[in-house]
Amino acid sequence: MKVSELLKSDWTAKADFTGPRVHNDMILAINTTPGTANVKVSDYAVVQIQIEGTDAQLNPETSEKVYIRSGKNTNKTGTQRSFSVTGERYIGDEAQDFMLSHEIKYGSGSDVITDYAYFDMLTGKGEKGTVAIIVNSDGGGDASSGLEIDVELMQNGGNPTKFTYSATA
Repeated sequence: MKVSELLKSDWTAKADFTGPRVHNDMILAINTTPGTANVKVSDYAVVQIQIEGTDAQLNPETSEKVYIRSGKNTNKTGTQRSFSVTGERYIGDEAQDFMLSHEIKYGSGSDVITDYAYFDMLTGKGEKGTVAIIVNSDGGGDASSGLEIDVELMQNGGNPTKFTYSATA
């Protein structure tokens, strides 16, 4: 499913929304045609069908030093965004078919890099960036259970940029 299909033309972001949110309010979408020029976020594939979680993590990097008479100091040196995608395999889902393709599972370097968008569907606010797709498992589980998948999307290159989704953009 593409972002534009999930957020139909009657969808409107409410930038001033206040109140509790749940994980289902967040959209993680990936570009399944990397290398194609000018792909809009509305054409990205939403990571959702039979997905149990898209655990979004901010992995801060720090350095620590101890100085004379001032003691231990911690300095934040950076942050790497990552997503841990877990669930059950659904053949025919554009996002899963791309992430679990032979080319991605066994690819390396720029062959496993794509763009992503991660944003709140209530406010439209979030981020855009680039990730490396790392497939940890493409089919675990018991004999009678669904085929379990485990995929990591790890920030690649510079920090993500602020992003606001608009159905009319």
